[in-house]
Amino acid sequence: MSPVARPVRCPVCAYSLGVPFFDGGMQALATLGWPASAAEARAMQRLPHDFLQCPACSHVWNSAFTYEAVPYRNNPNRMFNTGSTWKGHLAETRDLVSTVLPDRPTVIDIGCGEGHFLRGIAEARGREGRFIGFDPNASPETGQGVDFEARLFDPLIDMGAFAPDAVVIRHVLEHLTEPAAFLEQLAWRAQDIDKPCLLFAETPCIDRVFETGRLADFFFEHMSHFTTASFTALMKRAGQVRVLAHGYDREVVYALVELGVPEEVRARTRATEAFAVGAVASRASVRADLDALVASGAKVAIWGGTGKAAAFMHQFGADADRFPLVVDSDPEKAGSFVPGFGQEIRFRDALKDMTVDVVIIPTQWRAKDIIGEMEREGIRPGRVLIEHQGRLIDFHADAHPYRP
Repeated sequence: MSPVARPVRCPVCAYSLGVPFFDGGMQALATLGWPASAAEARAMQRLPHDFLQCPACSHVWNSAFTYEAVPYRNNPNRMFNTGSTWKGHLAETRDLVSTVLPDRPTVIDIGCGEGHFLRGIAEARGREGRFIGFDPNASPETGQGVDFEARLFDPLIDMGAFAPDAVVIRHVLEHLTEPAAFLEQLAWRAQDIDKPCLLFAETPCIDRVFETGRLADFFFEHMSHFTTASFTALMKRAGQVRVLAHGYDREVVYALVELGVPEEVRARTRATEAFAVGAVASRASVRADLDALVASGAKVAIWGGTGKAAAFMHQFGADADRFPLVVDSDPEKAGSFVPGFGQEIRFRDALKDMTVDVVIIPTQWRAKDIIGEMEREGIRPGRVLIEHQGRLIDFHADAHPYRP
């Protein structure tokens, strides 16, 4: 029997199911509560710890996490940075970033805390360049060649505004509810910068949880818990992974990524933009064609009154006053009305008793069958028009892909 799974979206790979991993019950904030007394500590709000694991990418996350429950703006997320082994890891990763930067770089540190890592990069580069830290609770030292923005970083706005050569995200992704969306937005806006942009990302790694069975890793402030596999999957969504490695005795995993969007995505985007521009022009030109039919005094019937035929009338303004005659092949639709406009839909036999100059068939792919139906029933309009490439064209006289 398959393991019990819940319908929920993985925040890394978007897989649609999560398997129960660890129920930690209701616990207080572990690192950002900052109670001022024993009584205040005992009275702290208890929050749910309901961890699931993605069976596809192995990511673990608290499905009950809410960003609003964590007072990021009130209390800083302090990290102990003076241990000798940890200091060695900081120096190693700082040098990894600083040695790949161009001259006078612009470097952004998202969730910089008090700014020690960013300041280290600035010092390694002789403070030549621009170094900007973002944190909703930043209270760093100033006057050291480092700028601070006491706010959240918005990738869709700030990437273009600052045009960085590198973006640092250390011990932040595990706090985000949508880490993949955040990195994809970084990569998307990096396309607009006329130079390469690198991402250095680092998070705790829980690979050893599976080896040791330890549970102290899991607390509310960390919504996400990355395995090497899930971290790798996330980094690949941001661009080309140059370096992926572990540090601090395998307790953290980090990567250096060249931010970017795959060529097939860029090509699809260009096609989307072209369609959007063409759709505006098409809407105007088909409306003009309909206006010309009305001005000519032609008697027009629209074949089909619901679904895509109704959508055609909505898009191009084929209202009941100007286009009152609507017919359909389905006798069960007769006597109903076109959604939104209100023309009464008549059975196709209504056309046998009148002369019609033009029949418009909005469902082009059905035009061949409808024309065959008209021929069998002795319905002979002057012309049959379909929409194609932004115009109303003659089904019989003009070129199109719907011919018999």
